Amino acid sequence: MEWTDDGIILGLRRHGEGHAVAELMTAAHGRHLGLVYGGGSRKKTPSLQPGNSVRAVWRARLDEQLGNYTLEITQSRADRMMMAARASFGLQTVAALLRLLPERDPHADLFVMCEYILDRIDEPESASLIARFELQLLAELGFGLDLSSCAATGATGDLIYVSPKSGRAVSRAGGEEWRERLLPLPSFLREAAVSVSPADIAAAFTLTGHFLTVHVLEPRRLELPEARSSLIAAARRMRAA
Repeated sequence: MEWTDDGIILGLRRHGEGHAVAELMTAAHGRHLGLVYGGGSRKKTPSLQPGNSVRAVWRARLDEQLGNYTLEITQSRADRMMMAARASFGLQTVAALLRLLPERDPHADLFVMCEYILDRIDEPESASLIARFELQLLAELGFGLDLSSCAATGATGDLIYVSPKSGRAVSRAGGEEWRERLLPLPSFLREAAVSVSPADIAAAFTLTGHFLTVHVLEPRRLELPEARSSLIAAARRMRAA
């Protein structure tokens, strides 16, 4: 068995004497692990950093085996990761979220979004991009939100809430009576926005965090990544600066 694919390094752990197991998010083969011979050596470790993009060749005798990787770095992002703490928190958050996906299950759209985010991981927009990523992750896991029209009136405009039970959008008029029970819907999650406020970012993470917790994490007895809280706090500090 052999295939070649583009990938992003999510993590690396030492294995045996001087080797390492690399965890990649790949374009066509999903989240996939493989052994890198010499990957734990001083020569290779500096380049095999989480967040770097690679061209990966995976080989194994049987498809169900761990197999081994030959990796060629195509994009190094170490400089971006060192620019700000939020960059490291952002990468850790994205990697943890991707680990919620079944191993070897292809998710091409998430791969593209992940690369887009990592290329901007040290920029102010990165937090809002990760909130959009969480929304897409929910959809790919089968728990997508319906933000197209109001659940109460059918209206497609002035959608400012989401029902915490159904995951459907609710308009200002349709949700007036139950507004205290509804989750705020930041407009940037539905349409492009020139600027996103700290309040919008906080509301977006509250929204996606609710549905991730209820539908994905609690059934597995997991919690939201610790790095995610640090990312949100860093985004607030950055906006306030």
